[in-house]
Amino acid sequence: MSLVSSTMLALGTPAPDFDLLDTVSGNRVSLAGQAGHKALVVVFMCNHCPYVVHIQEGLADFSRDYADSEVSILGISANDADNYPDDAPDRLAAVARERGYGFPVLYDETQEVAKAYTAVCTPDFFLFGPDRTLVYRGRFDSSRPGSGVPVTGQDLRAAVEAVLEGRPVSEPQYPSMGCSIKWKPGNDPH
Repeated sequence: MSLVSSTMLALGTPAPDFDLLDTVSGNRVSLAGQAGHKALVVVFMCNHCPYVVHIQEGLADFSRDYADSEVSILGISANDADNYPDDAPDRLAAVARERGYGFPVLYDETQEVAKAYTAVCTPDFFLFGPDRTLVYRGRFDSSRPGSGVPVTGQDLRAAVEAVLEGRPVSEPQYPSMGCSIKWKPGNDPH
């Protein structure tokens, strides 16, 4: 496991476009399809990283808490499924169902979407406001595997609430930490 921190993409950056397969429904999901929501949460995730496993229940709770709101939540896995079969689309769908994620889990087979978002770790969170510019990026909360700190999603929840209430998202924003995205051979942007 290679521990890395998120790149902290510049606030105000427009949401990069995407059109990816939802591993659960089999439907295509695009950025344009999220237009009816005030907030868009994009989380780069996978199945095997201990940092993602640590927050799975909290992420499922987060999705249930915002199920009937103006928040769209999307998970994206960009890991090389050939070398990390736990992150293949069928396994992503199985874990999404097992954990009760209330959001699509998309598969970025070419890894181009992850590159466009400058995602480098799992989990890596991005929150875009009504105009689809970046207002928050970083961690779910301060909990880490073995820390004894409860998983609450406090940092992301505070940012989402600010967007829903039309307030600026507060600073400071802290990077997420987790496993590096598993790039296909010759595809690592760094």
